[in-house]
Amino acid sequence: MRFRYASVARSVCGSFLVLLVAVAAPAQAEWKALSAESEPGRAGIEHRHVVVEDAAAGQRVAVDVAVFSAKSTSLRVIDNPDGQSLATVMKQEKCACGVNGGYFDTEFKPIGLRVADGTTFSALRRARLITGILLQSDRGIDVIRASEFAGTKKIIAAVQSGPFLVEGSKRIRGLNDSQVARRTFAGIATDGRAFLGVCSDVSLAKLANIVTTAPIVADSKIRRAMNLDGGSSSTFWFAREDGSAFSISGRKPVRDFVGVVPK
Repeated sequence: MRFRYASVARSVCGSFLVLLVAVAAPAQAEWKALSAESEPGRAGIEHRHVVVEDAAAGQRVAVDVAVFSAKSTSLRVIDNPDGQSLATVMKQEKCACGVNGGYFDTEFKPIGLRVADGTTFSALRRARLITGILLQSDRGIDVIRASEFAGTKKIIAAVQSGPFLVEGSKRIRGLNDSQVARRTFAGIATDGRAFLGVCSDVSLAKLANIVTTAPIVADSKIRRAMNLDGGSSSTFWFAREDGSAFSISGRKPVRDFVGVVPK
């Protein structure tokens, strides 16, 4: 998803702000899982395909997530200035799974913090929408608030995006519930595992509800989750154990990817 901006304040007041407009009656639906399938990948990574339903609203959506442990994998942020596809880059970089990264502007420049292989190629920005950071540090994989970043040491990989969807296993209130699109997201479960996911045809508010009420990471609750770039930028790729791949293609080039590699 590309945005035009002259400053952080302007980007928030313009394109970004509409995603955070609170609705008068926040969604309270509890999404029930109708089916859940899983398949193994490399380095113990699991691909889960979960179909969930909000019976009251008559809505049914599919969620695909790659679930992985920081003990056996590492997170990478991969710059993509040439606009290659996710599948191409994941194979080149020998990743086990991956999704698109954060927001970028109309000149194809990343918006917010980007760290790849320990090198920062885009600076941290303070803005209302991009409040989360998915990162790999010497302490492992985590999702933190942008306000917490100053005290974080030895960053190996990081992507700033948002908004936050889940905090302390509770959904964030006030998220937009009117704009429906494909969404890419990332998070940390209460058992310490991390995940990257994609879900189509949902609002930010509904995605937060799905993440907190549906068993997308099997028997573990979600501790923290954040939104990545969505809409036509959303893309997902998972390498199966047999060497084939499950892939959801994006509809336009994106500036960076989040990949997971075996240790």
